[in-house]
Amino acid sequence: MAANNRASAKSSPASGAGGQERLISDLKQYIRTQGSGYLSDPNVSSIGIGYKERNGQRSKELVLQFTVDRKVRPEAMEGLRTTHIPEVIDIGDGVEIPTDVIQRSYKPHFLVVAEGETPERQKRVVPVRPGVSVGNVKVSAGTFGCVVFDRNDGTPSLLSNWHVLNGRQGELGDTVVQPGKADDSRLALNRLGALKRAHLGRLGDCAVSTITDREFATDILGLDITPAHLGEPQIDDKVVKSGRTTGVTHGMVTRPFAKVSINYGAPVGVREIECFEIGPDPKHPADSNEISLPGDSGSVWMFTTRSGRPTDVLAGLHFGGESDEDPEERALACLPQAVFDELKITLTRPDPESLEAVTGYDPGFLAVPVGTPRLNASIKEDAVRLDGSEVVPYTHFSLAMSASRRFARWVAWNIDGALLKKLDRNGIEFVKDPRLPDAVQVSNELYKGRNNRLDRGHIARRADVVWGTLTEAARANRDSFHYTNITPQMDDFNQSSRNGLWGSLEDAVFEDVRVDELKVSVFGGPVFHEDDRVFRGVMLPREFWKVIVYCEDGALKCKAFLLTQNLDVSEALELDEFRVFQVKLSEVQKRTGLRFPTAMKNADTLVVPESAEDRAPLERRSDIDWS
Repeated sequence: MAANNRASAKSSPASGAGGQERLISDLKQYIRTQGSGYLSDPNVSSIGIGYKERNGQRSKELVLQFTVDRKVRPEAMEGLRTTHIPEVIDIGDGVEIPTDVIQRSYKPHFLVVAEGETPERQKRVVPVRPGVSVGNVKVSAGTFGCVVFDRNDGTPSLLSNWHVLNGRQGELGDTVVQPGKADDSRLALNRLGALKRAHLGRLGDCAVSTITDREFATDILGLDITPAHLGEPQIDDKVVKSGRTTGVTHGMVTRPFAKVSINYGAPVGVREIECFEIGPDPKHPADSNEISLPGDSGSVWMFTTRSGRPTDVLAGLHFGGESDEDPEERALACLPQAVFDELKITLTRPDPESLEAVTGYDPGFLAVPVGTPRLNASIKEDAVRLDGSEVVPYTHFSLAMSASRRFARWVAWNIDGALLKKLDRNGIEFVKDPRLPDAVQVSNELYKGRNNRLDRGHIARRADVVWGTLTEAARANRDSFHYTNITPQMDDFNQSSRNGLWGSLEDAVFEDVRVDELKVSVFGGPVFHEDDRVFRGVMLPREFWKVIVYCEDGALKCKAFLLTQNLDVSEALELDEFRVFQVKLSEVQKRTGLRFPTAMKNADTLVVPESAEDRAPLERRSDIDWS
């Protein structure tokens, strides 16, 4: 929501409102593409759009505004390992923009101060509503921002920050409580739902959890409005929020777009986040001039009228503010459209006919949320990244690629047995993924040749992912033929494997178990060994793993399998006589360098002999332990 009659910046090469809008758009693009280079300077905490300040007073000159931890004279810069910021920067096409440097740093607002008498916002609230204390059981406490709805299934969810609902030690499926743990230690009584999706990175510090254990209201405490629309902040827009610690506070947008660098502590470290900045509204001062304090993280900023009355337009998601050393009060908020797109949420409950098809593996597919595997530190740097993420999504499945081996380390896929479609594969060719570099994908050069005994083996089975609407199923059918979902397998391997037991494990769970809602999630991939056989310059995996996760009578079950020649990995054999073994999930972790979610580990109840020699391979489907 833009303010009316806003003056154009003196630095703008074009006059009028349209010229300033184009300039701001160009500045946003420059910050997105070049901002990280400036933030690599250890003294620079942010780069954004703002008005130049002179003697503490704000002018109407639009500038690239930098904040630094310390402003020093040129001779002291070397000691801080920092460099001089030029007075003017060319943002492209010969457009030169003045700069402004302000001393200010930021921190996430998730720490909680000690309280005497417990305020109403920090107590258990029934029905629960936005503006009150909430948090992951592994986190202290933050704020319930607002009620949102999942674009994929329409279910209501709670919006807050990553560092409130997830935190440094959290994972998908964790219990979320209201109030947060720091405000009330009765975790079982206060359960509200479970962490469903989370993101910490360029697009924001944001997360959603389910709301399953309590009735809820949608109007924000103290504001008495329900968010209905998303807005775009501009300089001087007036906003208001309702937070756990400071209650209702008003502010004004001081920088409509910025990229900030914030240290979230070990093991997460420093993250760069695109956001906007808010300062105090002099016409509506807050107590002690504090518009936000630790514990307010996750609250939503709402646009107001000029008189300060809240509207139903959401301006942003609060996640941080100035550090303790900075005298000038400032708050940071995530840009709303980026958050809602990343978390796949909407402010209004979707019509059943408009629900979106899930793109990629859905961690909330089962009654108990189950996230994707994580790469250990030893292999994390080998991951192929797409838009900064090691997770590459397709229709109904996702995967993580190894750059050095050029195959997937893991593939995760969902199977909806009630919506499976029978589609043929005629006319569908194996293709490289155009979103990823060619050099990190093995394609047909490995498999061609009349006497070549290698088959192209799907990791996520084509038949497993072909479900949903016909359009959705057809897209999944095509997606399954990307070479990123393929590994080389010897013809006798792919065609025998104990009478096809390996390839029919997913069918077996549907036939032998009362699977809740006919929904199953599966994980699979190759095991990489340093002494794997080399063929045409490619190291061929000689082991494969698969993990099947499902709910039976509401309880999560996890079953792990290995396709190998021998459980003793030190014994190198020729590529024949593959056997299927049922193993503990920990066995898969040890061989792959992957870390699986705690929910999966707790659901793995298999008891196996300690000695590998005593573990018999599966001869038939009835040997599988589904208990």
